[in-house]
Amino acid sequence: MPKPKENVYEEAGMKNNRVGLGERPAVLVIDIQYGMTDPENPLGAELDEMVGHANRVVRTAHDNNIPVIYTTALTHDEEAKDMGIFAEKIPALKTLQKDSRWVEIDDRMDYREDEDYLLQKQQQSAFHGTELHSMLTAWDIDSLIVTGCSTSGCVRATVFDAVANGFRTAIPDKAVGDRSIEQHESNLFEMDSKNADVLPTEEIINHLKSL
Repeated sequence: MPKPKENVYEEAGMKNNRVGLGERPAVLVIDIQYGMTDPENPLGAELDEMVGHANRVVRTAHDNNIPVIYTTALTHDEEAKDMGIFAEKIPALKTLQKDSRWVEIDDRMDYREDEDYLLQKQQQSAFHGTELHSMLTAWDIDSLIVTGCSTSGCVRATVFDAVANGFRTAIPDKAVGDRSIEQHESNLFEMDSKNADVLPTEEIINHLKSL
């Protein structure tokens, strides 16, 4: 019989290790746009609690002069050709047309157009085919706080690339969300074991305040 999941990870040295929070962080807000937070869109889900906690992280960053970067997933093409195979696998991505309501940042978020950076992306990772890496390097950022949705999709892909690119990465546990609670919990467990530090949201907020 396979060992319980937790024991396997512990024996492999994949449990309770911490990479730590950096001194020059940026906050990433992944796809908290109407296409993901409004259930009227086929991609959307009820994520009210997540939005509230993510916004607390953002407000804390604003209050402490920490950069905030929003991403929005969108396509410039009716058939979402610029999203490639991603849109073939998920045809509902075609609803995320540029200039539509579905690509706008949810107005419950403290998005400051003249202060925050809005990054457009066509793939799951915020790093793929975007200016994110070069921008973070130019700003001398050493760590990322990743919020948003979905935990099993764009958040996870972004976290993988963040770590691969050498950024210490933390995830506030209540400030990310998914369409499926099972996938949400499973992917948080995986990322905490192998990639990032999944920490209580309050702990991350307090860290940002300390900076």
